[in-house]
Amino acid sequence: MSTEAYEIVKTARSGARYTGFDFIKGIFSKFVELHGDRRYSDDSAIIGGVAYLNGCPVTVIAIEKGHNARERMQRSFGMPNPEGYRKALRLMKQAEKFHRPVICFVDTAGAYCGIGAEERGQGLAIAENLSEMMTLNTPVISILIGEGGSGGALALSVADRVYMLENAVYSVISPEGCASILWKDAAKAPEAAQSLKLTAKDALSLGIIEDMISEDNMETPEFFTELRDRLAAELDVLRNDSDLLAHRYQRFRRIGSAE
Repeated sequence: MSTEAYEIVKTARSGARYTGFDFIKGIFSKFVELHGDRRYSDDSAIIGGVAYLNGCPVTVIAIEKGHNARERMQRSFGMPNPEGYRKALRLMKQAEKFHRPVICFVDTAGAYCGIGAEERGQGLAIAENLSEMMTLNTPVISILIGEGGSGGALALSVADRVYMLENAVYSVISPEGCASILWKDAAKAPEAAQSLKLTAKDALSLGIIEDMISEDNMETPEFFTELRDRLAAELDVLRNDSDLLAHRYQRFRRIGSAE
């Protein structure tokens, strides 16, 4: 049995990978972070604010894991609470009001599953993001940069364009969780990973994403420069789309089609 998919999972989880804030710093200028959901508190697992992309104002939202143990504890290991998703939605609605495009960077094993998160409406917060993003009247681009776990990732991925880095993953459940449910044995995670079709190549072939972003030059300054130019070009196209919401709707209707 091939273990290629699970090797990609381990790469996506690597602490050496760029985090969401690294992408913000590498791509955008004059980033101003905005805080809080105006209901409960500020969730540090999600960073969001206003920045400039090649001179044009945009709203940027990123799930942040942190690099070291202290940062990861502070960021809840990149697992947002309900207030994080509500903060993200607040910033998206603000972007719609001021005609700013939205760019999201997704890297999470899933939404935080603690008792407090459930008490504060984790499921509802995710559902509201899914519903509101589908009708958000401004261009939205989402990029999966590491882990894309379950509804926690999907809550920032209802977009006009969805991309994945070459070694990112996108799945309804972790391979370990899937193996524990199906075989009662988490050690079968490599087999589960292969069956889940969670790699960028799989997602591209299934029509779940628009494109896979190569990581060949990820350690060079050109990586962020090329990604910046690509985002700017894509936003130029989306800004001129007079049927943006209809095309977004059709994009998701096509996923899973038998045709």
